[in-house]
Amino acid sequence: MVFSDILLIGVGLSMDAFAVSMCQGVSMKKLDLGKTALIALFFGGFQALMPLLGFALGSTFASAITIGPWIAFGLLLILGIKMLIDGIRNKGEEPSEFGSIGKLFILAIATSIDAFAVGVTFSMQEGIVWLTGGTSIFLAIALIGATTFVLSLIGVWIGNRFGLRYHRAATIVGGIILILIGIKILLEALGVLPDFLRCGMVSDSVALHILYL
Repeated sequence: MVFSDILLIGVGLSMDAFAVSMCQGVSMKKLDLGKTALIALFFGGFQALMPLLGFALGSTFASAITIGPWIAFGLLLILGIKMLIDGIRNKGEEPSEFGSIGKLFILAIATSIDAFAVGVTFSMQEGIVWLTGGTSIFLAIALIGATTFVLSLIGVWIGNRFGLRYHRAATIVGGIILILIGIKILLEALGVLPDFLRCGMVSDSVALHILYL
């Protein structure tokens, strides 16, 4: 597997984190570099950690791939509905306070479950190795994590710029985005998502792993 392949996988995996980062940017009264970096570290870190876990565990925890999308769907649905209700109830235009570390943790896990499936797929490919003799898994996860980190930074900035002007609308849209991402993850895992909406590597990894069950 070449560098460009891994980069494309990283971009595909980071799209959900990018969208959720925009939602987090909406919740800031003003752009805070420290909080922005924290959000990016959470999403980038989990997008790097989950493929490593998937690669290390291989087919040992195969059921995590089939159960994971349902967990992600449930978490994002709950958070999305909450954000949607907050936006509808909030009559003013003043942004709410930044979300808690616990909320970031949940969002980071929910948006990185697909990355675990990709890690399992990596373990089935001869070209991905621990250190030498092919493409190191550590290089792969570093690239995936860095890609997600950068796109999350951009996402927070975009969300904050939009949210400062249209906070109530942005909060409602953000809630809808979280719900739609959850639905997308679930439909992708079930194999009923249209091809132009799915991340091919993630979908293929789920399908491939089901064959090994």
